[in-house]
Amino acid sequence: MASAVHQNCHRLLGLLLRPLPAPGPHPRLSFSPRPAGVRSFFPAPGCRLGTDAVALAEPELVPPEEEEEEDEDARFVVVTFYKFVPLEDPRAEVASHLHFLQGRDIHGRIYLNEQGINAQYSGPRKDAAAYADWVKKDHRFHDMLVQTSPALAGHAFPRLKLRYKPSLVQLEGGSLHLPLLDPSMRAMPLTPSKWKERLEARASLDDVSSSEMSGRKLLLLDVRNDYEWDVGHFEGSQRPNVDCFRSTSFGLSGEYLKLQVSDPLNGVDKEKTDILMYCTGGIRCDVYSTILRKKGFQNLYTLEGGVSNYLKAEGPAGWVGNLFVFDGRLSLPPATFRRPACWPSSSSSSSEEEEQKQRWVGRCYACGSEVVELRHRNCANIDCNRLYMSCGWCAEALAGCCCSDCKAAPRLRPLLPGYQRYLKWHVYRDGLDC
Repeated sequence: MASAVHQNCHRLLGLLLRPLPAPGPHPRLSFSPRPAGVRSFFPAPGCRLGTDAVALAEPELVPPEEEEEEDEDARFVVVTFYKFVPLEDPRAEVASHLHFLQGRDIHGRIYLNEQGINAQYSGPRKDAAAYADWVKKDHRFHDMLVQTSPALAGHAFPRLKLRYKPSLVQLEGGSLHLPLLDPSMRAMPLTPSKWKERLEARASLDDVSSSEMSGRKLLLLDVRNDYEWDVGHFEGSQRPNVDCFRSTSFGLSGEYLKLQVSDPLNGVDKEKTDILMYCTGGIRCDVYSTILRKKGFQNLYTLEGGVSNYLKAEGPAGWVGNLFVFDGRLSLPPATFRRPACWPSSSSSSSEEEEQKQRWVGRCYACGSEVVELRHRNCANIDCNRLYMSCGWCAEALAGCCCSDCKAAPRLRPLLPGYQRYLKWHVYRDGLDC
């Protein structure tokens, strides 16, 4: 039964896209590239390519009669929400939340501090919804946006971590010093429909001369990590040159000259440029926009609820690829998010969806070639642990490492087959030269 669930999960996450011309060799690659025309990867259990590949590109739909038989309350879901609101005694709040969750099957990360709450957790729908409803009964959180998505393989998190945390997001220096409780210091939120309008307006501006634009510009800023962008992004956004949000430095190139080349905000007119910021769920944009506001950027906008909320409301319009998520599912296709009535009917949108699938392809971090399934792995080098996409050929040639330098490192974990994930590093420590 478990095997069948995992197979369905991998089929759901599969995304087949047409190959693009092979790029030049990766600068960190020091071994012979794979033979031309060969696509390699670690197939999921029961994975089928070739004549059945197109079928794997779409999620398998459960017949209505089978769906009715399944207990709705027992289905696992992932729930996310956050809210910036002053909490006088956050540690007492933690105790109250822990008390409510006693006896409920909830795994995930739930952090509280003086600036509010940030929660991502999984569980049976009944328990997951009960906790979110309980939080929203507090008048301070009544208008909080709660987002839910399916977790077909059960829990998406290994255990529950509910505690006080000085920073609700991983940021260098923490976030308690930032004016997160002042809405005027955060970026102005745009509903998914307004965001879509801005994207369409940006596409129009690209076709108009600068004189006709009267100097007004739109800049699309991806406030995520490079490996998230690799899985999927909005068209026209620049790939972030960062692999951890805590080290994000957009808009700071004036202070650090070495950042100028990779900083998409370098040289931007702070008064005449509308900066459209987006991330997975919205919290990173809210946090980082306060930093940019203090740096003088005046026209900051953020996607309300992040990409996950946009895909639910507007579908994949303007979006290419999958959505990376920080839980056991890792990569979700847009179809994971429930199709509301406002989406076009299947008869009118099939050609558009096919075009959307064909215009994006994932790339192997090591050799740059096509990756058939948008799945990540961690570098086998414990001291690197980079999260990256890899084709099966490079994973084998580099023994699970992201580059030849890491392959020669002294502290290596074994190469894991398929989509298995490493345990915590200390599990391997005793057998390594530490």
